[in-house]
Amino acid sequence: MLQFITNAPDKDSVIKQVQQVLAGGCKWIQLRMKNAEHNEIVETSKVLKPMCAEQEAIFVIDDHVDICKELALDGVHLGKNDMDVKEARELLGEGCIIGATANTLEDVLSHSPVYVDYIGLGPFRFTTTKQNLSPIIGLDGYRSIATVAASTGKNLPLVAIGGIEESDIDSVMATGVDGIAVSGALINASNTTNATKQMIEKLDSILNQRLSQKGLE
Repeated sequence: MLQFITNAPDKDSVIKQVQQVLAGGCKWIQLRMKNAEHNEIVETSKVLKPMCAEQEAIFVIDDHVDICKELALDGVHLGKNDMDVKEARELLGEGCIIGATANTLEDVLSHSPVYVDYIGLGPFRFTTTKQNLSPIIGLDGYRSIATVAASTGKNLPLVAIGGIEESDIDSVMATGVDGIAVSGALINASNTTNATKQMIEKLDSILNQRLSQKGLE
């Protein structure tokens, strides 16, 4: 699973980013426009929703449960200081995807699959794309958290996030997480579309190998 998170100050730049990663085969887009006006976020969402649907890509929005509900988006990602996931589930219903941010094992264990569909776990390392960064987790942290989380039987997918580059994918996925979320690694690439393709190919290879080892391929 590769999730792309937008990082641009205006609608046109965001749309260009999404076009490039969709062309590379990305099937999960998260719209994050932290400093934009509400109306601009709405208008950007209206453009991205059909664009993602045409490519059969999931489209979630960061933080804005109201916009998610108003525009019937695929889902919303909620940070630790955003709306409570239980309240969001009650507002959005069972069919909507809800992701939650976690920085520690305690954060992960606090979530229930009744309210949350996946967890964005990070940061892996320092990143300039997010303000007020939590302490980094690193490979050992991911390995420990993934091991304990798996033992609970909750089966909540863990998506690693925070400064991850293509060269990190093998080692990060080896910790037991289920996917990665990236922003700068694709935005800052010399060719965003090609970089997206390469990341997806690497992730698909790793996940297919996992299935084969479990006899599920």
